[in-house]
Amino acid sequence: MNVYEKLENLKNNIKSLQSVAVAFSGGVDSSFLLKVAADVLGKDVVAITAHSSTYPERELREAIEFAKNYSIKQRVIVSEELEVEGFSDNPVNRCYLCKNELYEKIQAISDEEGMKYILEGSNYDDLSDFRPGLQAVSEHGVLSPLREALLTKDEIRLLSKEMGLKTWNKQSFACLSSRFPYGEKITNERLRMIDKAEQLLLDLGFIQVRVRFHKDIARIEVSKDQFAKIMEDDIREKIYKEFKNIGFMYTALDLKGYRTGSLNEGLKI
Repeated sequence: MNVYEKLENLKNNIKSLQSVAVAFSGGVDSSFLLKVAADVLGKDVVAITAHSSTYPERELREAIEFAKNYSIKQRVIVSEELEVEGFSDNPVNRCYLCKNELYEKIQAISDEEGMKYILEGSNYDDLSDFRPGLQAVSEHGVLSPLREALLTKDEIRLLSKEMGLKTWNKQSFACLSSRFPYGEKITNERLRMIDKAEQLLLDLGFIQVRVRFHKDIARIEVSKDQFAKIMEDDIREKIYKEFKNIGFMYTALDLKGYRTGSLNEGLKI
C-alpha cells in the first residue's frame, strides 16, 4: 500500500466518525491528524491542547497558532502531571499515569463539545518503542487513526509538506519528563533546567535536540550531522558556560547522537 492509499484510508476512517475531539500537542503527528480531520469533517472537530509544566511555552504557542491559522476550534486545558499521584517518582509506567489523567480531562471536554470520538496522534513507528501511554489510549477508547492507517513518521512528514503544513519538518518532541532516567525524581525546578538547556541549543541553531538529566550531568543528544557544529570552540564554550549557569556541573555529548527513547535502552521488557 502506498502513502496516498494510506491517506485515503485515513480520510475515509475519520469521515465515518462524524465528529471528533483531537488530542492536539502541536507536534508533527497531531498537527497532521488535526488538519486532515478538519478537512474531512469541517466544523465537527475540536482540538484539545493540554498545558502543563512538562511542556515548554513555545509548544503551547505553536499549537495555538496552528489551530488559529486553520480556523479550528480549540480548547486549552490544564493537565498538571506533577499533581498525579506517583508521577513525580518517575516509575516505568510514568507515561501511563500521565495519559490516564489526561484522557479523563479530554473526555470531559469532548462530551461538553458533543463530539462522538477522541483521536490521538501516535503513528505506526510508535509500536516499535516502549510506549506505556498507549495502554491508557486503549483503556479510554481513544482512537489512533494514524496507526490504523499504517502511516509512519516519514510518510506523515511527506504528506504534511505536500499539504503546506509548517510542522512538516518540525523537530520531534516528547514531554520534558522523558529526559529523566526512570526512578529519578521529577520536579518543577528540574523541568525548568531541561527546558532552558534545550531552548539554548535550539537558539544556537540545533535542529533535533534532547538534554537528558543525570543529576549534575547534562547529556546532550543532537543529530550526528551537527556534531561538528557543537564542537566549534565558541559554541562549545557557550553551551558549557550557560549549562553551568542553569545548574549543571558537567556537560557531556552523547556520541551515539539523537534518538528517541534513549532512556528506554536499559529496560528489560
